[in-house]
Amino acid sequence: MSSAHRCFVEGVDLLPTVRPDGDSVRSVVLDSWRRSRSSGVDPDGFGDAVDLDGPELQQYRAAHPTALIRPVVRKLLVEDAAEAGLLVAISDAKGRLLWVEGDSKVKDRALAMNFVEGADWSEDRVGTNAPGTALALDHHVQIFGAEHFSRVVHDWSCSAAPVHDPLSGRIIGAIDITGGPRVAAPEVLSLIRATVLAAESELRLLMLDSTEPLAAPAARLRVLGSNRPILARGGEQIRLSQRHAEILLLLAEHPEGLSADHLAMLLDESELDPVTVRAEMSRVRKMLGANGLGSRPYRLLMDLDTDVAEVRRALARGDTSGALRAYPGPVLPRSLAPGIDELRVELRGRLRAALLAAGDRRLLARWTDSVDGRDDVAAWTAYLSSLDRRSSMYAQVKTQLRLLDSRLGI
Repeated sequence: MSSAHRCFVEGVDLLPTVRPDGDSVRSVVLDSWRRSRSSGVDPDGFGDAVDLDGPELQQYRAAHPTALIRPVVRKLLVEDAAEAGLLVAISDAKGRLLWVEGDSKVKDRALAMNFVEGADWSEDRVGTNAPGTALALDHHVQIFGAEHFSRVVHDWSCSAAPVHDPLSGRIIGAIDITGGPRVAAPEVLSLIRATVLAAESELRLLMLDSTEPLAAPAARLRVLGSNRPILARGGEQIRLSQRHAEILLLLAEHPEGLSADHLAMLLDESELDPVTVRAEMSRVRKMLGANGLGSRPYRLLMDLDTDVAEVRRALARGDTSGALRAYPGPVLPRSLAPGIDELRVELRGRLRAALLAAGDRRLLARWTDSVDGRDDVAAWTAYLSSLDRRSSMYAQVKTQLRLLDSRLGI
């Protein structure tokens, strides 16, 4: 597996099959490696940042629904894990580790890979790993040794499964066992799955006297297309200023947080005065609430989904049609912020590449009829090649392509 990993990170893509040297790559792992690479994860640059610590972490954990299942997890897993030289972790739905318990010596060793409470272990942040990949797939998973995308984790194996709110069905977190080779046993994954079932049953019992789901729907930021940006939260539709939409989107794209200086640079090429940024952040904090925004660096302490992330998720699972449906137009089209422009170009480019690769006539028709695709010569050409030469649509598309060639001087 280590040779397959080395080939992949050096730029040689692989097939989920047995290689000549006998090294095999499971499809679930290869797909995760590709997502990790697409997210820009550095296999040798494992970060050491902790998103939450101290009072902020304590406050966040106390209010989080996974706090209700911790006694079950401790009873079923933690005590035995400590004796077996293993670690048990509970994360939130974003992959942030809330509790890491078990063998104290193993816990100390895990510091070297930043497997600590408050650290972000989402797949987007650290690459292929059991808790992060289980959340990305919404499915239980085992990751063994060199199947991890980050080389610093190659001495470890892990098994994890997501935990759901029994009423809403939303993911509220994940339960993970991490340790040495013994974690690779199928029995460990069965134990994790049984613990998740027990935890969800416990949540269901706690909710018998209540009709409210434990996990409130995540706030959602809509920034695609020409309509005014909206923050949807708890049934409320908050119309946002351009600047506040830019800030929220940049924070959602940088879960590790942004300093005032970095945020200023992403918002304005001439770099806003950090004092101005702090004033804007004060207004954003009032809108989100005291528990919604952290500082030093500025970062979101709440679940915030975005329509940009929805398009990316569809592309990651190969659903080009779904990605196009979720894309009504460019990211904040009137924004001149450098950080937003970069996102705009990146998302359009990924969607366009997927459409051209798919070559689907219906999808190309929709793309060439959109703001982004109406002058896209490559897309019109691909659309033309997908049509029957005898059809009337072929003649229409060919005429449009000639007009584009003439107007653009191609």
